[in-house]
Amino acid sequence: MTRSIDQQSISSNSTSTDADEAAVRAALDDHYAAWAAGDADAFVANYAENATVCLPGVFSVGKAAIRDFMAAGFAGPLRGSTGVDNPISIRLFGDTAIVVSRGGVLMPGEAAVPAAREVLATWVLVRSDEEWLVASYHNCPAETANER
Repeated sequence: MTRSIDQQSISSNSTSTDADEAAVRAALDDHYAAWAAGDADAFVANYAENATVCLPGVFSVGKAAIRDFMAAGFAGPLRGSTGVDNPISIRLFGDTAIVVSRGGVLMPGEAAVPAAREVLATWVLVRSDEEWLVASYHNCPAETANER
């Protein structure tokens, strides 16, 4: 079952700018372009060195571990897949951005992510030297999430 979520962008800090939000979105776009290319190095290019990724059954700590995990995926079960991600909200708190998104993995030949593979995700990005880096990523199955 697919639930409907209103698309919105929330700016929660008066120092946030449209440019900050655009830069956060660009970091996510770069991430998914790298996924589509199957490029694990580019995939983690905008991850912090001590980033964490928490998925059902997976906890990766550090940029190198995340890169290795994705390289194995791109060489195996994720070969030819595309990650899709639609931000539901982007909240900026100074040099920190919290993004909540809905997405999933499109396997070759698929036009839409099947409901059973849809996820809700939380991204934490931090600004470092005017660049937004992913510090933490977590997702859970969307079909079991209590969305309100």
